[in-house]
Amino acid sequence: MPLLRADHVRTHGAGVGQQPGVAAVERCNKVMQAIIVTGGKQYNVSEGDTLFIEKLDVNAGDAVVFDQVLAIVDGENTKFGTPVVEGAKVDATVVKNGKGKKIRIFKYTPKKGYRKRQGHRQPYTKVEIGKITF
Repeated sequence: MPLLRADHVRTHGAGVGQQPGVAAVERCNKVMQAIIVTGGKQYNVSEGDTLFIEKLDVNAGDAVVFDQVLAIVDGENTKFGTPVVEGAKVDATVVKNGKGKKIRIFKYTPKKGYRKRQGHRQPYTKVEIGKITF
């Protein structure tokens, strides 16, 4: 398998003879995007996106409002908060609550007979982003 060189790496679907990333930049400028904080993590979202976030205490079908919005990009208009954008919010709908794939934890100490096996499934909430307002 040949090694990849920097001039052979294709970015954002740029074809031969095209400037890399131009289509992606034009596409991003037409869609309103926001950076929200939930569960101690930051997410870059746009309208219609589906996210798996840390578990929220809500039922499927309920509406959720994310009011910790760090930044909003709407074409040419960009607003950055200090630390949050005042009056900005992102509406979302909960699709489902669930658990992720099982992660197996196995600890052992060689030559001592110590073996410990444990499993973990991280709970999540799947949300669909609705409207971004500011």
